[in-house]
Amino acid sequence: MTSAASIEVKQISKSFAGKGNAGSWKALDGATFAVRSGEFVCILGPSGCGKSTLLNILGGLDDRYDGDARILGRPVAEQIANGVRVAYVFQEPRLMPWRTVRGNVEFALQAAGFAATEWKERIDRCLALVELSDFGDFYPTQLSGGMQQRASIARAFSIEPEVLLMDEPFSALDELTARRLRQQLLTIWGRFRSTVLFVTHNAFEATFLSDRILMMTKGPGARFCDEIDLGELPRPRSYEDVRVFETSRSVVERLVGHVGSLDED
Repeated sequence: MTSAASIEVKQISKSFAGKGNAGSWKALDGATFAVRSGEFVCILGPSGCGKSTLLNILGGLDDRYDGDARILGRPVAEQIANGVRVAYVFQEPRLMPWRTVRGNVEFALQAAGFAATEWKERIDRCLALVELSDFGDFYPTQLSGGMQQRASIARAFSIEPEVLLMDEPFSALDELTARRLRQQLLTIWGRFRSTVLFVTHNAFEATFLSDRILMMTKGPGARFCDEIDLGELPRPRSYEDVRVFETSRSVVERLVGHVGSLDED
């Protein structure tokens, strides 16, 4: 691991206690990786391999694990307590239904300690980036699923996070909407250059988005088993570029080689 890493994970292991007479479940077993500053990295693996568990650890939502997890060179909990901006976009938008889109973004800015005098400019800029400028006064229930997820992305980027964690944010959307949001995400990332760790089980999505793909084995006891550098795929990437499809096919082949059938959970 290098000193330039924004995210460093070393020998992380995590177990969950079973219910009743069931034994414990070891989700992660010695997971180790690093993400460089400003890099877009996808974690790719089958369902149930501990991808979301890793994000919860890095987001400070789970502090019961063995090993070492660091952001900008210091322990996760210490960095978050000291105001290092770590944003998390979940599989569901998780917008507060009693607040408008603008109000949801304001809440994030207030929690991150930004002065109220900055809110309007930041909100206007981020809503424009996700094409929601005309929907700032709408409530989440008045928006489609794709629009809600765009609002959650605007909320995340409004605080200009050093690290952005994304847990399969487009998996519940139809493919046409997901394609549009992937392109918008890359446009916003190109502007802010946050360090992004993006969880997915979609090999094409990982290929289209990332600088590197980190592959995980199946659980129990999942760990990282392979790494693919996508530096030869030029940016900006196009859905029509045959190189993206060819690369994603080889990614699937390598993943299947490690984990077997992708139909198994």
